[in-house]
Amino acid sequence: MRAGHAVRTLAPGVIGSVGRGRHNQDMPDGPKPTSEHVGYSVRTVAERIGVPTATLRSWNRRYGIGPQQDRPGRHRLYTEADIAVLTRMVDLIRAGATPAGAAATARGPALSLGDKAALLTAAFALESRAVCALLDTHLRDYGVIDTWDRLCRPAFADIVARQLDGEGCVDVEHLLSWCIIATLHRAAPPPDTPPGPVVLACTSGETHSLPLEVLRAALAERGTGAHMLGPDVPTAALADTLARLPSPTTVLLWSQQESTALTSAIRVCADADATVYLGGPGWDTLILPESAIRLDSLSAAVDRLG
Repeated sequence: MRAGHAVRTLAPGVIGSVGRGRHNQDMPDGPKPTSEHVGYSVRTVAERIGVPTATLRSWNRRYGIGPQQDRPGRHRLYTEADIAVLTRMVDLIRAGATPAGAAATARGPALSLGDKAALLTAAFALESRAVCALLDTHLRDYGVIDTWDRLCRPAFADIVARQLDGEGCVDVEHLLSWCIIATLHRAAPPPDTPPGPVVLACTSGETHSLPLEVLRAALAERGTGAHMLGPDVPTAALADTLARLPSPTTVLLWSQQESTALTSAIRVCADADATVYLGGPGWDTLILPESAIRLDSLSAAVDRLG
């Protein structure tokens, strides 16, 4: 990212934006989704990582790794983030660590809401494993929306500010972006239920897909699946997708730049009788069909699509 481009990342945008940059899409605070009905039983996890169920229950009581303890009368389900921590813990024990030491190392340092200092330190050291561990912890404790709005966006804003001061840290920006995507895939995988008729796609030529990754994870955390097409989706490919899915279909089209705000993609969706939502600052200056609905926050997108 050139410094001139970074300036634009601090302007207002949609689904929102601290900016128009590739990462700092402003997704304001909203109700935190819950995922208490999405997860894995202790038996399933035990079989998956090769540890007895009694051991997992013991680690849950002693070290707090796994489902929360404050849910009397409910089945305790493990998330993908829990399983990732347990897998690291098992690897450390097999390498000679004590269970207590392995638990402390596997969980990583505790984070308060929005504590970006440790995340930035790890990112500028290019310690991707540490970055992912910190993101895992924050996601487990605070959920997708607050992790994005209160931790990731402020961290990207600091990186952009340092770029504007002349520091070369585009590599840090890219590493943090990759770590966020990797962690979201692990911590908020697609729900077990089949995806609904929801399609998430960047328009043709648009490569800035991180906002859609965050939205997909926030929907998954709420138990809603989506068909994620990702970056740079040709309009013809979007038409093919809509032809494969039963009607009615809902589509969110993301455009970061005016050059990729393609009304042809809107028309393809309208021709397929799909409900069309638009996200990203690329649409700001266009005169849009009345049928296309603009979304200006992550919370609004989750509420509409979830």
